[in-house]
Amino acid sequence: MNYYTDNKKVLRHYLSHPLMKRIVAMQERGYTQAAQYNYAPVDFDEAVEGYEKVLELVGELCAEVIAPNAMEVEKEGPVLQDGRVVYAPATQRNLDLFRKAGLMGISLPREYGGLNFPRTVFILIEDIVSRADAAFGNLWGLQDCAETIHSFGSEEQRRRYLPRISAGETMSMDLTEPDAGSDLQSVRLKATYSEEEGCWYLDGVKRFITNGDADVHLVLARSEEGSVDGRGLSLFIVEKECGGIHIRRIEEKMGIHGSPTCEIVFKHARAELCGSRRMGLIKYVMALMNGARLGIATQSVGLAQAAYNEAYTFAHSRKQFGKEIINFAPVYEMVGTMKARLDASRSLLYETSRNVDMSGQFTALAAERPLTPEERNESKLFAKKADALTPIVKGIGSEIANLNAYDCVQVHGGSGYMRDYVCERLYRDARITSIYEGTTQLQVVAAIRYATSGFYSQLLDEYMAIDVPEALAPLRDRIAAMVERYKSAIERVQSFGCQESLDLLSRRIYEMAAYCIMAALLLADAAADEELFAASLHRFVALAEALVAGHATYVAGYTPEMIKNYDK
Repeated sequence: MNYYTDNKKVLRHYLSHPLMKRIVAMQERGYTQAAQYNYAPVDFDEAVEGYEKVLELVGELCAEVIAPNAMEVEKEGPVLQDGRVVYAPATQRNLDLFRKAGLMGISLPREYGGLNFPRTVFILIEDIVSRADAAFGNLWGLQDCAETIHSFGSEEQRRRYLPRISAGETMSMDLTEPDAGSDLQSVRLKATYSEEEGCWYLDGVKRFITNGDADVHLVLARSEEGSVDGRGLSLFIVEKECGGIHIRRIEEKMGIHGSPTCEIVFKHARAELCGSRRMGLIKYVMALMNGARLGIATQSVGLAQAAYNEAYTFAHSRKQFGKEIINFAPVYEMVGTMKARLDASRSLLYETSRNVDMSGQFTALAAERPLTPEERNESKLFAKKADALTPIVKGIGSEIANLNAYDCVQVHGGSGYMRDYVCERLYRDARITSIYEGTTQLQVVAAIRYATSGFYSQLLDEYMAIDVPEALAPLRDRIAAMVERYKSAIERVQSFGCQESLDLLSRRIYEMAAYCIMAALLLADAAADEELFAASLHRFVALAEALVAGHATYVAGYTPEMIKNYDK
């Protein structure tokens, strides 16, 4: 079995998107590295051939090793010994396997031992890994923290740390504290500079840190004495082997048991500044968090895929009243809905990743030479699209993962409530996706300005301006009608001129925008390949129509006077 080849047509569709040719050409700087590295591609076709070889390898390892190990990892989990985390034996085998396969520096440049893959290809791989085991995806996927050092660290730091990450050392991002969760401006962990030693020391506590006993930590700390907001925070690199880091506890969690979530005590831990002082939260962590949110969106799609597969397989094998339960309308409607949600969220995921890719390519290019006026305009547009789509794909993608996990358990009936079945683990693992790296409510806050500014409406106009086969024209018309209802709802909310009304209605506006965008993107995918996506498009449009209509009706009946009916 192979988790890439068994879903190859769908995943290959995103690898074949027209924008990928430009992304890969920019990533490879016009395919100029082939002279220096004999494994660098000479053109797009050779690059894709290389990506597919890695995807097939990952697919095989995930199907044959990672997924079968998941139950053992779930039962044993990591343990705490003398202030250090010891992974479950199966987790250690998984990590060793991926290290030996050279899969720990996917997106890092070749000069630092990486594979120099674009972000979208990294996402494709993470999609497969998360389907196999979301907990392992947390450990493996945190190599992406190295992008922060690559983007903001010094060249000396890049050369010292990035080859080690490519070789398999693990990373963590240490942001949250007991009194600073979503409100990172309240971080208190203290950074003190020693003039005598020419280095920084960290003292304080971090909490809820994924893979908190990693080899290399990125730590947000207060470097400016007397400061109370985000302008007093800086980002630091801390190595575990330098000492001063003590793991106080591993949290007992509902799910993702194989991923150690730690409370960390820093006792005069030696650290070095990453980038500039006072830019830790304002610039570096914001970039880091956006990357992490895209990672959670990918994890969500992988979980949604796993839940759909489990439900589909069980529904075709379980017999009741003399026939497979997939033949009963309530069951096949549920399984079909799961597939429609999955395909729609995946369309949104890869549209987001392509924009993140392009934004990153222009940022890297700008570090090498001045951009032309046309390139600057493109860079700003791709960055804006990436920033606007990320809170939608993280928020809605995670909600869809939870819906699919819920329905997967329901398809299994009583069996789904038992720990003998994979779906029970998926249900618990999915729950965290709408919480960590920013709750869905925080994603609404991040996204709503793009609704009120009209940017989502502009995006929808762009997405709808495509040619579609005649068979899909009626669906395009229905999506267009949904978009108009969304725009009307925005106008009504803005007509109130009341921030509290906007706050109360923002979740509904957010979901309307998200479902319209997903429907439009799925339409584009179906226009490119009707066989793969038309069935899901039909189902999803019906789902989206119902959701948009419901929210539009609520907004139409809302008046600011209703605020007093909310119990604060």
